[in-house]
Amino acid sequence: MFSSLTTKLAMRKVGLSSDTLDFSSSKSSKSNDGSVPGLDDLEESNSGWAAWMNTKKLPLTAQAWLSPVPPPVPVAECPKPGDLAPLDRDRQLTFGSGKPVIVLFLRCVGCAFAQKSFLALRDLSIKNQGKLTCIAVSHSSREATLKWVDILGGAWTVDIVIDEDRAIYAAWGLGLGSVWYMFNPTTQIQGWKEKGWLGIKVANSLQRTGSIKQDDARGSAASTGAAPEGTIEGPSTVMGNKWQQAGLFAIDGRGTVVLATKALRADDVMDLNSAAAVLGF
Repeated sequence: MFSSLTTKLAMRKVGLSSDTLDFSSSKSSKSNDGSVPGLDDLEESNSGWAAWMNTKKLPLTAQAWLSPVPPPVPVAECPKPGDLAPLDRDRQLTFGSGKPVIVLFLRCVGCAFAQKSFLALRDLSIKNQGKLTCIAVSHSSREATLKWVDILGGAWTVDIVIDEDRAIYAAWGLGLGSVWYMFNPTTQIQGWKEKGWLGIKVANSLQRTGSIKQDDARGSAASTGAAPEGTIEGPSTVMGNKWQQAGLFAIDGRGTVVLATKALRADDVMDLNSAAAVLGF
């Protein structure tokens, strides 16, 4: 069913191996005691349809495509030029110290478009070291984000902020994109052209080195302890979420937003040159 070359290529693009959707059991015949494998052993077995349907059994890269748990705060209106910079719940981002700031909200770890934006931010930060603060906000886990950044050559002078429950994203008006945001023709064409997809490499590295366990990050509630009664336990947040909108903001030394850009498509690469220019760099 999933053996054609085209299907295998398509599955690889979304971070799935070619055998992910193979539900066939390795035990095709009856056992010696007359029991039927896959039925009698379903509760103990990690294989089979019921186990696969559990999101915790899916690859990390596949879970990034599932609908995430909502952020702990409502998604606010995106700030406009002239507005004061929003304050997030935990005050992870602060402004008004006299130094201009550029804040890049990444789509997700492993994304080729996020990679382009991050590398442009890093170049800008190195060029204006000491005069300009550059911040990259990631909603992937700390382990996955730092591994991805390491593959890209390091953060250098860029400050990395982890926002796994997406509360900072929400404070800045960045929610989830629509189906068109992800699957419009332009994004699909650009996605096939890009070569910088590192999600599988990052996930494999984390699992190979034991840096993180899938069960340790299944939503914002999991990162703070036991989930309260009635809380929906969502997919893993280790690799972030493909549907999250990216954004770019420039804030002057007084804490006023002077440029605000929200990605309109998943393939939008943020214009760091415009952000620098509006701040006088």
